Amino acid sequence: MSQLTTVRRHRVDNARNVAKACNFHTRALRHVRSLLTDDVAQTVACSIVASRLDYCNALLSGAPAATFDKLQHAQNNLARVVCQSPGRTDARPLLHSLHWLLVKQWVTYKLAVLTHKVRTTATPTYLSELVQTRAPPLALRSSHAPMLVVPHIHTELARHAFSVAAPSTWNSLPADIRLCENILTFKRHLKTHLFKLT
Repeated sequence: MSQLTTVRRHRVDNARNVAKACNFHTRALRHVRSLLTDDVAQTVACSIVASRLDYCNALLSGAPAATFDKLQHAQNNLARVVCQSPGRTDARPLLHSLHWLLVKQWVTYKLAVLTHKVRTTATPTYLSELVQTRAPPLALRSSHAPMLVVPHIHTELARHAFSVAAPSTWNSLPADIRLCENILTFKRHLKTHLFKLT
């Protein structure tokens, strides 16, 4: 079995286990949802269920669609319970109303924020050493927005490494977001940008 196949299998198994745990807690929340206020229900959902979807999810960057589908289905179910909507309700408007990014976009968000931290603070060192700023070819305003070097790779497995995934994600962001030095401003603009993509 190749390394890539092993990695994919681990990701699928992990996504299945996370989705299973999320669905279990979502069902429990459904039983008491009518007793909770909207704010309390959202707090419970975020602390008990959504936190499981969030844990180490930056490692899912580049995972196949089937992996994200399992996790997205779990998040959709959670949104319906929190909003007290029927089981077949379109979840996207509900996610917007809750200010929740799609799982795949949340992975992008986490990876971009981590990359911003690595660039601005040079910590942790073991990740900072993997990120290099690319020299701008022309003296344009957009060239002042830092782009990162994406190393050449020879295998599909290497595409999932931080040294490749981080600069690829960073370079895909609009220049005005890459220019944000303040982390809070960066997060706000990044989340707004990702919401617009849904």
